[in-house]
Amino acid sequence: MQTLLRFGAGLLFLIGAASSGLAQSQTAAPAAPQPSAAATPAGEAVTPANDPAYTYKTLRLNRSAFDAIAAHPEQLLVLDVRRPDELTKFGGFPVYLSVQTGDVQKSLAFIPRDRLIVVVSNRAHRAGAIGDLLTGYGFHVAGAIGVRDYEDEGGALVKLAPPPPKTAAAAPASPQK
Repeated sequence: MQTLLRFGAGLLFLIGAASSGLAQSQTAAPAAPQPSAAATPAGEAVTPANDPAYTYKTLRLNRSAFDAIAAHPEQLLVLDVRRPDELTKFGGFPVYLSVQTGDVQKSLAFIPRDRLIVVVSNRAHRAGAIGDLLTGYGFHVAGAIGVRDYEDEGGALVKLAPPPPKTAAAAPASPQK
């Protein structure tokens, strides 16, 4: 069952995914190396599997691990912490709860505690930080993933088109005298 909630100007979407198979998905093979301008101290390209800047306790998921969790949506909550412009620019997963990073603590009461949570950002860094925060509040966080990493690993994202700008309605013509 899918639920649509509206908060202010943003749309919030909820889904679920069971935690069955999570242990196996967390040990999935690391993603294939992707070209990157940055390099690790050993000189190899930085990938989600070896990113030295990812220092969070929240597990960083690769595509196969996320797909394994998302294959059972009954108890999953995909929490996307990106701005609306990032959602339209890069795309995202088909169903998610959208709470921007700065609003997460104010929105804790609206985040289901009975769901397995995967936090989403562009390259998983904000997602990792929010995953650590949520874990500290007692939420069950399965991991963090970056949509750009997911797409780099061959995953397909849903691209959302921004709504067309509203046009001012033509004012009724005033009667001529």
